[in-house]
Amino acid sequence: MTPSSSAATTRPHEVAVLALDGVVAFELATPSRIFESAHEPGTPPRYRVRTCSIDGGPVRTGSDFGIVVDHGPELLAEADTVVVPASFELGPVFTEGRLTPELDRALGLVRPGTRMVSICTGSFVLAAAGLLDGRRGTTHWRYTEQFRRLFPRVLLDPDVLFTDDGEVLTSGGVAAGVDLCLHIVRRDHGSAVAHYVARRCVVAPWREGGQAQYVDVAVPEPGTSGTAPARAYALAHLAENLTLGLLAERCGMSVRTFTRRFREETGQSPVQWLLVQRVQAARRLLEQGGPTVDRVAHEVGFGSAASLRQHMHSVLGVSPTAYRRTFRA
Repeated sequence: MTPSSSAATTRPHEVAVLALDGVVAFELATPSRIFESAHEPGTPPRYRVRTCSIDGGPVRTGSDFGIVVDHGPELLAEADTVVVPASFELGPVFTEGRLTPELDRALGLVRPGTRMVSICTGSFVLAAAGLLDGRRGTTHWRYTEQFRRLFPRVLLDPDVLFTDDGEVLTSGGVAAGVDLCLHIVRRDHGSAVAHYVARRCVVAPWREGGQAQYVDVAVPEPGTSGTAPARAYALAHLAENLTLGLLAERCGMSVRTFTRRFREETGQSPVQWLLVQRVQAARRLLEQGGPTVDRVAHEVGFGSAASLRQHMHSVLGVSPTAYRRTFRA
């Protein structure tokens, strides 16, 4: 049975959630809350969600309580969809990119063609099992470098909330699991059912942008050597026309030397760095409320609301208006 065919049958689509020691309780509960909300009162359930562990025994969570599950790994052999939530205790999966023998045996019970889904660091499990080789995937933005080092064959996209590569789907951190589960409902049963679930769970049916808008980027300390004086001047005068010649002059360098030294010290070109600093300044102003989008654009040096929209979308994947709506204090 394929995931999309469940609507044409009388039995619900079987979802198995694999709880590993250290599982994040919020993400463990997400599939049940979203999928089991996908039917109206008095109608047959579209999904049945059950939880299992790799040995059928109790599971430690990442919080101050454990859980008792009713099923062992045999449940994975019955599932149409398997969900692996995040865990704080992935052991060699997280440090070496390999499955433990117990986890390998459990995943070996999954039938070919079963839809595999991960939430947050659960993607490390799918990648360690080889299920993401050559496929798009994502994980929590905090662990992207670790993920890239361990799984170079995965086409990692750290900026999105979730990825859909057919039979294998992954999501970013925590609440992105909600976005992914809603996407699966939408894929299986259409937008009307997904919107019904979103209203019932009081969540947004679709969030704009990706994980980049949630990354906390600190303003760097400018310092006093190298190209630092130019960075300090730029941060204090973002609204002005900051040319390469002007910034190089602040450091007593030629434009060519300044550009080379700047990249050595920051890992970015002056233009790239300045763009990011202006976007970060715009984020802070938008979070505070008050100024119009057009005014914010002028205060950070973008000149127009259209330019601000373009650059915020390229850096964060979201418009100024949508960002303010999400993060305004």
